[in-house]
Amino acid sequence: MIVVVWIAEIGWRSVVDVARELTPQAEIVLVHVIPGDVEEVVHGAFAGLLGRHRSAPTRVDEAAAEDERQLLAAAAARLDRPATLDQRRGRVEREIVDAAAKADLLVLSRDGDRSRLGPHSLRPHTRFVVDHAPCAVLLVWPGSAPAVDTIPPPPDHAHPPDHPGAPTPHPPPPPHHPPPPG
Repeated sequence: MIVVVWIAEIGWRSVVDVARELTPQAEIVLVHVIPGDVEEVVHGAFAGLLGRHRSAPTRVDEAAAEDERQLLAAAAARLDRPATLDQRRGRVEREIVDAAAKADLLVLSRDGDRSRLGPHSLRPHTRFVVDHAPCAVLLVWPGSAPAVDTIPPPPDHAHPPDHPGAPTPHPPPPPHHPPPPG
């Protein structure tokens, strides 16, 4: 069994812990992606300030790569067993889906609103991964999950017509009367 574990800044400890506990015999791949647009924005801003023909300092790229190495090293140490480290660049959601192409399981963390249950607990790139992953997905709450009573109420149109929260129906249109002959 191949398990891909998405190492993102939010929730990486939780996904590593779950992967370690639930898949003791699996081959683990720890994946981190540096967004390609971050480097492009920094390089573009630098070029805008100092001119197109000036190259941006490589320190930004080096700093991002060093942060990635440290994060993956911390994740591997927490996993405490052999793992493949997969460092990627590009569109985060597409790189994670691509990394999961040969996996049996993808483990990832919720990264949005963690104060209540609901769709806002996933940011757009995480929602994309959940919707497009070509394998089973294990979605982990970083820390404790919120209580069930934090689920948002249903929209008003979901109430039956006799429910106190139901919208007031519109009155029927007036009857059509033909004009008198004449």
